[in-house]
Amino acid sequence: MCSRYTLTSPPEAVRAYFRYLNEAVFPPRYNIAPSQPVAIVRNTPKGEREMALVRWGLIPSWVKDPRAFKMLINARSESAADKPSFCAALRHKRCLVPADGFYEWTGSVGGKRPHLVRPRRRGPMGMAAIYENWLGADGSEIETMAILTTAANRAVSVLHDRMPVIIAPEHFDVWLDCRAGTTAEIMHLLTPAPDGYLDIVEVSRKLNNPRNEGPEVQEPVSTGTLL
Repeated sequence: MCSRYTLTSPPEAVRAYFRYLNEAVFPPRYNIAPSQPVAIVRNTPKGEREMALVRWGLIPSWVKDPRAFKMLINARSESAADKPSFCAALRHKRCLVPADGFYEWTGSVGGKRPHLVRPRRRGPMGMAAIYENWLGADGSEIETMAILTTAANRAVSVLHDRMPVIIAPEHFDVWLDCRAGTTAEIMHLLTPAPDGYLDIVEVSRKLNNPRNEGPEVQEPVSTGTLL
């Protein structure tokens, strides 16, 4: 599961990590939520990487009325290739979502405690995702994406049984290259992040409100990390 994440690294650091060609300037975002515009990295038809802005919440191209369709913010990697909502995008429209970390919660309703899950080395990481283009009869167009999830690794399992698929930089080329129109070459990448790659810190409950946006939502509630 991934229902909130963060991207606060400077644009130049994100561009260096993902090696996209276009220049993109964007502010730090501490509390990214579904339905919001988000950055993705994908290949252009020429095979060059670009950063693009899409909406978080996939709408398959075959949907007749997006207003009557529930947004798909996540796709289970184990079954995406067999699901009508995801199979075409997994073959032809793979992308990466730049992030510095994602959030998970513990506790009961009314007392939810948010936790930031982030790379131990800090800085950007690439979450595996798929995107789609929806075209309306009136010529309107919406580009949307969903984040792929897998079983949680040992660290994340203390919070949730699912986590985003994280693609290592050495596998970016394989993940983004959709020219073959198949999934055989990328299935081995749909695995949990290695143990030791992430750490977890409990953060302010201000994060619980998606309208709160700023560094204060990442204030730790204690001096240590869970793992």
